[in-house]
Parts: sequence; structure tokens; C-alpha cells
Amino acid sequence: MTPTPLVLLHAFPLDHRVWDDVVAALPPGQPVIAPDVPDADLLGGRPSLDDAADRVAAQVRAAGHARVVVAGLSMGGYVALALAERHPGLVAGLGLLDTRSTADAPEAAARRLATADAVDAAGSVDPVRGAVAGLLGGTTRTRRPQVEERVTAWVDEQPPARVAWSQRAMAARPDRTPVLEAFAGPVLVVVGAEDEVTGPEHAQHMAAASASARLVVVPAAGHLTAVEDPAPVAAALAELVARSDATAPR
Repeated sequence: MTPTPLVLLHAFPLDHRVWDDVVAALPPGQPVIAPDVPDADLLGGRPSLDDAADRVAAQVRAAGHARVVVAGLSMGGYVALALAERHPGLVAGLGLLDTRSTADAPEAAARRLATADAVDAAGSVDPVRGAVAGLLGGTTRTRRPQVEERVTAWVDEQPPARVAWSQRAMAARPDRTPVLEAFAGPVLVVVGAEDEVTGPEHAQHMAAASASARLVVVPAAGHLTAVEDPAPVAAALAELVARSDATAPR
């Protein structure tokens, strides 16, 4: 039997390439959809993660899928929770990696909006480029500096309009802890032990909110676990798909 398709939603300020090494480590035959969020058609409208979730749902259905496992890293986790709220019949399993279910505090939202304005004013991603080091764990920065170089190159290739849109959309997101509490399918929570952005306390909060959650802590990794140590992330996602398939309607 073909496994349930896996939808992978990337972190900010990056794109689908954050999942490349994870996809390569998944079991053979695992269907994967890894869109870029937001797509070009959303950039002219109001920044909204709800709209991004609706667009992903439409893409999944257009591909002929009625049931998928959705996993999101950082910003991707915010979109995954929006999908679970707005399209509950579509989401069979939910993976939340280095993210959180709560909304931004007012000061954090204000910083996002200021960064979006700075990106617009500069017409470049320079205002977010310096944040790359903070996305990675200290072990990665020390032992594998090529990872920081790789991620920085990805950031440099992002359209400034997408970066600004994403910051404004994230600033406006609500607390979706109740969505996680109500979600009936299996849940995976992953966090890097060295994540200083959405650290283990946020992962523990989400794991406690779901009766079906499995918590995986990736040692010696920071906020970008899928890039820093893809093998355990792929193994955890494969198990999430298997759990989702085991609970599928017959």
C-alpha cells in the first residue's frame, strides 16, 4: 500500500529546499509535496497564513489527494496548524518541528512588522540575513560551518516580497493551541536541543496539548533540525506517516 502523502512546509526565511536531505532519507516510495509558501499569487494580497494554508490545501486536492500528513518547520508549523483548523478532513497527521502553537507577544509582532518594513525599504533580504546564525545550533556552527553557508545562500535567493509578506503574516497569526488540543490524529513534535528560537519549552507545551503527541528532541541541533540533522527527522516523520496510516478509515 502506498503511504499517505507527506506535505512538508518550510521555515522562514527559506523555501522548500530545507527539506531536501529529509526527503532523501525517507523510505522509498513515500509521496511528498513540498510547496513554497507563499506562492507568487498570494504576494499581491493581505499577508495571511490562513490564505497560505488554503492555497496549500487547494494544491493538495488538485494533485488528487483527499488525506495527507502535514509537517511544518518553524513558520511551516504555523501554516500546518492553520491547515488543521481550516481543513480538518484533509489532515490525517500533524508534525510540528521547531515551532510553537501560541501567538506572538505584542513586542515580537512589532519586531516582525519593523523587519518587513526594513526589507521593503531596502528592496533586499539584507535585514534578515544576519539572523541565519541564530537559526542554527552552536554545535552546527562550530563543527559544520558549511551548513551556515548553505542556509545563507538560500536566504540570499529569496524574493524580498516573500520575506516581508511572511513576517507580516506571522505577526498576525492567532494562538492555535486549541486547534492542537482538538486535533484527533497522531501528532509529532520535534525540537533541536540547541534551538534558541522556539526551544524545548515550546515543544513541551505543544506535546502536553495533544494526547497523541510524540516528542522527539534532536541533540546538537538548533532551530533548523531538518537541515542540521535530517536523519532523525526523516525517521520521526516516517513513523508519523505509519501512525496516520494505522488509524486511517477502512
